[in-house]
Amino acid sequence: MKAIGYFEPGSIDRDDALVDLELATPTATGHDLLVKVEAVSVNPVDYKIRQNRAPAEGQAAVLGWDAVGEVVAVGDSASRFSPGDKVWYAGDISRAGTNSEYHLVDERIVGHAPKSVPAAQAAALPLTTLTAFEMLFDRLRVTEPVPGAAPAVLIIGGAGGVGSIAIQLLRALTDLTVIATASRPETRAWVEALGAHHVVDHRRPLPAQIEALGIGQPGFVFSTTHSGQYAEQVAELVAPQGRFGLIDDPETLNVLPFKTKAASIHWELMFTRALFTTADLDRQGKILDRVAGLLDTAMIQSTATEAFGTINAANLKRAHALLESGKARGKIVLEGFA
Repeated sequence: MKAIGYFEPGSIDRDDALVDLELATPTATGHDLLVKVEAVSVNPVDYKIRQNRAPAEGQAAVLGWDAVGEVVAVGDSASRFSPGDKVWYAGDISRAGTNSEYHLVDERIVGHAPKSVPAAQAAALPLTTLTAFEMLFDRLRVTEPVPGAAPAVLIIGGAGGVGSIAIQLLRALTDLTVIATASRPETRAWVEALGAHHVVDHRRPLPAQIEALGIGQPGFVFSTTHSGQYAEQVAELVAPQGRFGLIDDPETLNVLPFKTKAASIHWELMFTRALFTTADLDRQGKILDRVAGLLDTAMIQSTATEAFGTINAANLKRAHALLESGKARGKIVLEGFA
């Protein structure tokens, strides 16, 4: 089968940063599904691993943690899906990724693909959707009010892949006021179109901008990027007993300013359930089924903004480079194997 991977970690400008491969097609056993991949998207985790993680000696690492495809075989312990079913999922960071014609995935973290959108549009969503949904509803528990706080969520980095779907999930599933940060005209317009009630500029001090909105201190803050840079500002603007969540990897994070407000801090990694085979592993499949329903009823939309063509090394290198530039808006998708 065709696949794309790398043998040595490093920068994207190297000729061999990503290469086209021919690999053996795997076999489904246990809870696994064998999926024929139709479309994928690219996430920051792809380039972070490519930059830093060396594969086993003489072996290629295959990246990719978003896919839409068709089940072609099931393991002997799999029961939720059958060959021919269309599925979508984000996979498991400890296993080979989705940049391959055929891919193995545990059925418990798989959802039934939405029926109303093309595969490439759907492929933009699984990883970012699971990240946003788990953060909002499992970690920050935004449906449980913070006493005395404004019923509002501040999303730092609203125009990125996670921020883009978080805005929509909040509008579709809650009555909370959504405040998103964006700095460029095009990103401000994007988050407004997705449903943000207010947009503030993350290049300027946030507490004064939040105060100027006149709604009070938000009970929840969700930081998708540069969390170490914003932590002290978040501690100032969040309501007492508020909840702060982050998903990135700051070199340092000063949590002391949160103490006087008894604010809680939550880290989200959507791979945790798969990495540790948690007792609620199947929640990810249930989340994806629910979100497919939101798509099919037009309560949310795909966050795909760039289509980079077929799934091959050259196109994936372009996608990695754009993500690394920090200028991407929404999600980059690729479809089919030439």
